[in-house]
Amino acid sequence: METAAAPSARSIALLSCAAFASAASLRVCDPLLPRIAETFAATTGDAARVVSVFAVAYGVLQAFYGPLGDHFGKYRLVAVATLACTAVCIAAALAQTLSALVVFRALGGATAAAIIPLSIAWIGDTIPYDKRQATLARFISGQILGVIGGQFIGGLFADTLGWRWSFAALALIFLIVAGLLFAEHARNDAVRAGAGTSGTIVSRAPFLAQALGILRSRWAPVVLLTVFLEGIAVFGALAFIPSFLHLRFGISLTAAGAILAVFGLGGLAYTSFAARLVASIGEQGLALGGGIGLGVGFLALALANSWAWAIPACFAIGLGFYMLHNTLQTNATQMAPSARGTAVSFFASAYYLGQALGVAAASRIVDEHDTRTLFVIATASLPLVGGGFAYALRRVVRDNARSPS
Repeated sequence: METAAAPSARSIALLSCAAFASAASLRVCDPLLPRIAETFAATTGDAARVVSVFAVAYGVLQAFYGPLGDHFGKYRLVAVATLACTAVCIAAALAQTLSALVVFRALGGATAAAIIPLSIAWIGDTIPYDKRQATLARFISGQILGVIGGQFIGGLFADTLGWRWSFAALALIFLIVAGLLFAEHARNDAVRAGAGTSGTIVSRAPFLAQALGILRSRWAPVVLLTVFLEGIAVFGALAFIPSFLHLRFGISLTAAGAILAVFGLGGLAYTSFAARLVASIGEQGLALGGGIGLGVGFLALALANSWAWAIPACFAIGLGFYMLHNTLQTNATQMAPSARGTAVSFFASAYYLGQALGVAAASRIVDEHDTRTLFVIATASLPLVGGGFAYALRRVVRDNARSPS
């Protein structure tokens, strides 16, 4: 029988379903752009605004939801945001002009932005630290599947019923998940309390005081800088893998996109063995191994003389990324336990800001040099990012061991 003192596996699984929907909505428009352009007699570049405005709103609004979650309850706010996403998806499906669709996509990014960081913060509130990384790994499996599923949903309806049905399908998913989240919030005392076995005391301090407290700590800037650099190095190079495979080896963009989806399979492989990996090599080993795995994957792409090499390379990149990123996520939940929602929202903002800057910088590198040069830079930098964080973790462990209890 479920006790009120601890969250159930069901409550975490529902958050993972919400993360699936959020990630799917982020990626659903990638294969829809040609169809949207045809509908509104626009260029593909103009239609691409439906992708960019979602991403900008998604990244900027991360920091907004953290303080709200700390004050009003993270699980409940995830449920409200999921329901709001339902309405926005319905509006997008009914949009009669490209400008209207762009506005609804911006609203979609603004509402979906609450789901993943507040879910991570809630897990941090309710799960003890020694079990947190494995729990977060199970949670992010929904996010990984959402990245793959969003592109699949978009491609499926683009070639069959039409792009509007992609948003209708997402609206149905969001609606079902929202209903289940609200029901879980009503039935589970631990979900409503929002601070279970971790024993967290939630701060009611003003946002500015919380923010300054986080940034003044010794550990938070290390985590934030690392995830910022990770976002730059990984996603700057990752964005150009399909075009590289298409131009270098002459395969179709559909095939190139399918190969890139192997990145997600590498992530799922990590989530399947996360508990064992945490127990065997620990956080330091995961951070260092993740950085090395990322470097090996991009090196394989840089040296590839056949598109087939991209399959194991993308798997290695996905596995390495989630080894490193899941370790960063776990540490982000501990940056400021009394203001965990705010802290994790800062973490998410740094991550998405790094992605945006990484793609912009990578574009310049590709234009002025070539994609192989970009992959070589990623090969050299990512082991340093992972190794640097592993070293910082070792120092923290050593300093904590020396501190009197």
